[in-house]
Amino acid sequence: MKGSKTVNHDHFIVPPGKKISLKDYDPGFTSHYKDKDEASVKLRKDVKRLAKYQDILYAQNTYAVLVMLQAMDTAGKDGVIRHVMSGVNPQGTQVHSFKAPSAEELSHDFLWRNMKALPERGGIGIFNRSYYEEVLVVRVHPEILDSQRLPPETKGKNIWKHRFEEINNFEKYLSRNGIVVLKFFLNLSKDEQKRRLLSRINTPEKNWKFSINDAKERAHWDDYMNAFEDTLNHTSTEHAPWYIIPADNKWFTRTVVADVIVEKLKSLNLKYPTVSDEHMKHLLEAKELLENETP
Repeated sequence: MKGSKTVNHDHFIVPPGKKISLKDYDPGFTSHYKDKDEASVKLRKDVKRLAKYQDILYAQNTYAVLVMLQAMDTAGKDGVIRHVMSGVNPQGTQVHSFKAPSAEELSHDFLWRNMKALPERGGIGIFNRSYYEEVLVVRVHPEILDSQRLPPETKGKNIWKHRFEEINNFEKYLSRNGIVVLKFFLNLSKDEQKRRLLSRINTPEKNWKFSINDAKERAHWDDYMNAFEDTLNHTSTEHAPWYIIPADNKWFTRTVVADVIVEKLKSLNLKYPTVSDEHMKHLLEAKELLENETP
């Protein structure tokens, strides 16, 4: 089928143990797809496949899947969630958007609020932003650390190294307990972000999406890119690799994210549970009762 070819994930995955430079990743890359219409064929197919695999995942009740989306503002995180997850059963899916931490959350360690939101076995959890904000936004704005009431000895020059270690250990723990971790960095160019911010300003129906802070944060663009690059290099592991997804074309972003999730679910060799002999006996009894019912 035209447009149904699987994309090569090697273009996007951050090789564990190797150093990458974000300058080598083109935010406008669209692989073999010529346009949105061609990619939409693939996306529609994967939305259906994802619904099928989610049903088996839920029934088997062994694995859970955690999808994390990190990006600069306007990169399309909400759109990815809306389009890629459009066919799944809401009963087995939860979306969590992590904004600035509350007073209660600041009274706990930086992983605490995310731990509470982890998906249960058989479920898919989507984190719109995550604990990675603690090595991204907080690193660009280290004054935020003052509100976290950390012991003085933990706020030294090694804090980011220690947080990387803690994140890697946490994700290894998740993996060993059957939670599949999929991490996507939506790689948006500065020029495309500017265009999207102006669109929010110039389109009345989008005005509600705009925050002046989105424009002000652009002054820290290089700092954010450095923080993202360092984070990707230190936290892409065999059990929880990062995928750098080109984000200048929303249709391509959604297509790749859907493909990665579907192929990962496929690799789990999910199967519907087989019933016991006793259960099968009850099924046959029920079938006979139903078929012999009088109108």
